[in-house]
Amino acid sequence: MNTTHVEDVFRQEAGRVLATLIRLLGDFELAEEARQDAFEAALEQWPNTGVPSNPRAWLVRVGHNKAIDHIRRQQLFRDKMKYVQDAVVTTTVAALDDDGYDDAAFGDDRLRLVFTCCHPALNIEAQVALTLRAVCGLTTTAIARAFLIGDDGMAQRIVRAQKKIRDAGIPYETPPPALLDERIDSVLTVIYLVFNEGYAGTSGADLISEDLCREAIRLARLLDALLPDRPAILALLALMLLHDARRRARVTPAGDIVLLEGQDRALWDRAQIDEGLALVDRALRVRGPVSPYAIQAAIVALHVRAPSAEATDWRQIVGLYEVLLRLQASPVIELNHAVAVSMVDGPARALDLLDALSARGGCGEHHLLPAARGQMLQRLGRRDEALDAYRGALAMARLEPERRLLTRCIVVLEGSS
Repeated sequence: MNTTHVEDVFRQEAGRVLATLIRLLGDFELAEEARQDAFEAALEQWPNTGVPSNPRAWLVRVGHNKAIDHIRRQQLFRDKMKYVQDAVVTTTVAALDDDGYDDAAFGDDRLRLVFTCCHPALNIEAQVALTLRAVCGLTTTAIARAFLIGDDGMAQRIVRAQKKIRDAGIPYETPPPALLDERIDSVLTVIYLVFNEGYAGTSGADLISEDLCREAIRLARLLDALLPDRPAILALLALMLLHDARRRARVTPAGDIVLLEGQDRALWDRAQIDEGLALVDRALRVRGPVSPYAIQAAIVALHVRAPSAEATDWRQIVGLYEVLLRLQASPVIELNHAVAVSMVDGPARALDLLDALSARGGCGEHHLLPAARGQMLQRLGRRDEALDAYRGALAMARLEPERRLLTRCIVVLEGSS
């Protein structure tokens, strides 16, 4: 067996192992050190002894033992043990032989970890960073690169979040039934933020971060496995799968944006689309309030079901956006509704909606609103006003592919005089 095999186990089991070590040791930092020690031991021992029948339990047992040994060696045992529940240490660890810890137990620990990382006492930036680090097992460097900040800054963000959990006494537990739905919403928000940053970054050189999209989808699958048949979870997973299915068609080999109407639909991932469509149907069939994610997924489903851009059912999309506005109004949803309206009632009606949104201060300093206004003005033949709108959008845009797209729009209009 080679190191690649151990690395594969690490990728598969890192989150489960860390979740259980946090429960046993009661401290994020200590648990991360213990996990690292356990994987180093695996690299040394498994090439000679082979992979244990239950590698997760082996790693937890070895990591826990090494953590306790480390505490004793540093003569910090009494101070650190205030974070450790003695009953758990003496009884649970004894049961951690290579065959004695089942998937359900690890699943419970991971669910506790997800809810701890996404606790509302932490700010949203901390929730996202800690979830990627602790649950997904991404390195601090990888997370920092994705969000375009320095390694030191991201490390400090994660350490502060861990300290807040410890100092505020945030419980390492799955919320009680009365709070579960509310807390699931916050977890889904974190997952969707991770996906959106990967699907269409807010700044930098690249439109898409495939790793972030993949991690968000993996998190949603994990949540669905741990809390099955919840419509909001199903709907968010469907929404992300349907969006991500178009990834290869969204950019040129040079990294330039390809708008939906110009995408080569043969490049779309049909298997992923089929899975997403089935999940949309399941989410919409479940009794109870309809999730906003389900409406968004239904909108994307209409796009991916259409054989061509011209065959898209824009009238139904407008209706779904109107439902979504009643469920979860936001400036971005209003903007998307206006763009859909333009495909049914024409650009003049859409421009009225966009101007009303602008008058209310909608979208703030984001480039999307002036870019959409530029598109409507261009379709209306109001060249000079369209140029002003595109130039305003360009001044606000921070993502390089979007800046190049806006620049091309300006060049085309300037050449049309």
